Amino acid sequence: MPVITDIEPVAQIADHSESQGLYPIREVARLTGINPITLRAWERRYGLIQPTRTESGHRLYTMSDIGAVRQVMGWLERGVAVSKVAELLARATPSDSALQDSTSNEYAQLQARIQSALSAFDESELGRLYAQIFSSYPPEVVFQDIFLPLWQRLLKGQDEFGRTSEWLLLDGFLRGRVQHRLQMQLADARHCVLLVALPETCRELELLVAGLLLSRSDRLVQVLAVEQPLDELLLICEKVQPQAVVLFAQHVLGAAQHRRLTRLAQSLNCSIALAGEAAEVAQEALARSTIACLGSDARLMNQRLDTVLKGATGR
Repeated sequence: MPVITDIEPVAQIADHSESQGLYPIREVARLTGINPITLRAWERRYGLIQPTRTESGHRLYTMSDIGAVRQVMGWLERGVAVSKVAELLARATPSDSALQDSTSNEYAQLQARIQSALSAFDESELGRLYAQIFSSYPPEVVFQDIFLPLWQRLLKGQDEFGRTSEWLLLDGFLRGRVQHRLQMQLADARHCVLLVALPETCRELELLVAGLLLSRSDRLVQVLAVEQPLDELLLICEKVQPQAVVLFAQHVLGAAQHRRLTRLAQSLNCSIALAGEAAEVAQEALARSTIACLGSDARLMNQRLDTVLKGATGR
């Protein structure tokens, strides 16, 4: 039985990686910022990542494995206990691993081209790439799989010289593009939905993208400013008369915040839902309330919001 270790000669692993599309643990650590000891612990204790092995027992990771590592990082940063992360990852729709790896590589190549434009501070090239990507993929892929993961990596890597400027360029560029698309919504849509950020739980771009992904020809989504006070929502709802209010948060909410949302739902004369990463872990806490948890995946958010709006129409 081979001894399991990760100190195989780097050149040998690199050759294998290049030919097979696999990455050794040191390269994964460099790409994600998670040290090898933690990666091994996530595998052994929690079964979060399951890399393949060389004949001598060395770990090799696919692009989808690296994506899973970044998903784990995202959940941990939002306050989810590592013991709970496996359950959240398991909710993702299973797909053919070969197809998933191919798609991940395709997205990684696009992100590399976007990164090159950012490094050159070439906004015209950034605009050209954006238009090309938007014409080739649906909006949920454009943002959730291509642009936002790169945006998040730049945000986390701002201790490296130049990354802050690159992130600011990308952030401002995307906010402008998303706001423009939101302004193109049909004013006479059948349903009106207010999208509101919970205080200090997300950035403006994340809120705007959520608004864009929830907008449809029969649904007008009005995105309120990130600084919108929750205690003034009743006033706005009286004026706008929305069928639903969707609260948005990217960080795990505490018990006090859950209680505040329950009181808010009782004060509004419309349906209320929670969306974003916070909604993925709030279902149990809000089970006895009237607040629907939409989740963070664009397809599921829309399906669940349809259900909420049907209920609002039938009241």
